[in-house]
Amino acid sequence: MLEQVFRDEWGRVLASLVGFLRDFDRAEEAAQEAFAIAAERWPASGVPDNPGAWLTTTARNRAIDRIRREHTLAEKIHLLPAAEAVMMDEVDDTVIKDERLELIFTCCHPALPLEGQVALTLRALGGLSTAEIARAFLVSEETMKRRLSRAKTKIKATGIPFAVPGAHLLPDRLDAVLAVVYLIYNEGYSGRVDLGGEAIRLGRVLTALMPDEPEAHGLLALMLIHHARRRARFSGEDLVLLDDQDRSLWDARQIATGRVVLDRALALGGSGAYVVQAVIASLQARERIDWRRVARMYRRLADLTGSPVVELNGAAALAQAGDPAAALAAVDRLDLDGYLYFHSTRGELLRRLGRADEARAAYRRALDLATSTPERRFLTGRLEQL
Repeated sequence: MLEQVFRDEWGRVLASLVGFLRDFDRAEEAAQEAFAIAAERWPASGVPDNPGAWLTTTARNRAIDRIRREHTLAEKIHLLPAAEAVMMDEVDDTVIKDERLELIFTCCHPALPLEGQVALTLRALGGLSTAEIARAFLVSEETMKRRLSRAKTKIKATGIPFAVPGAHLLPDRLDAVLAVVYLIYNEGYSGRVDLGGEAIRLGRVLTALMPDEPEAHGLLALMLIHHARRRARFSGEDLVLLDDQDRSLWDARQIATGRVVLDRALALGGSGAYVVQAVIASLQARERIDWRRVARMYRRLADLTGSPVVELNGAAALAQAGDPAAALAAVDRLDLDGYLYFHSTRGELLRRLGRADEARAAYRRALDLATSTPERRFLTGRLEQL
């Protein structure tokens, strides 16, 4: 029970403490202490009606006690707004403001390096330990500890505000926040620590805190629909393409949930990159896929992003719609020589067109660029078939 409360309440408790104390390290110490007290007391006394408020108030009181014990009390205590301890029996939903949105924008501030933004978001909003984040990104715990420390230090040294940016800055800053969440999701999608699930939790927080932002809903819908197919993407160590996936392994309920979220994004007038990607994901999760419509949506996405990788995906959809020659012509116009999927897609198109020697060369180039076991096994299998 406590573990679930931790997952549900950590981000809200920490956000309130960072807003209260203006210090990440102090806020984390106080939050951890409050959860430790809860672990000791709640088994006997029961979980409070409002566990988040209980934890936040306990953590605030502990932080104030800690500051009072320090010799710099006179300099620091005046910095705390309403530093007096709130009595437990006075707590209700109106006492503790939800400041997670401020925390998200602080963690994803453009003054921080991207790796710091990602690590701090997972630590502060997701509640992952330093060791868990390090395992997810395949670095040592010490390396990740330094990343987090540098990010926190920069927030303090440069005075990065704990605030939602003004209206004139919000669109660009929201794009950065969504990009960090999607980066976290894509790391999870590659099969590491369940960062996919963490990104979806962060997406739910964003849509709850920004209910009228269509791109936030679009990103959440995209992640939900993709994540619903995760069990079918691999068979042992073998990569399974969409056409060959066992649809009984798809999470139909999660796909339906993703489509409801997508409908909300569209109702809000959403037409940005994440909404379009979610539409594509939804189309590809249908029993009969309209590949020509998918190809049209990829063209729209390419216009929005200017990304050659999107154009590559659009060409693959065009081939699925029955025109591999036009798809190959589109692929050959792209400058993606160092990109694995450029060569594997090109190999597949050449194979379909009966140009076996050229297909073998493309697959061998893709194999040279492959790093994961499933990718290498898939490409080796294609070469053996040829």
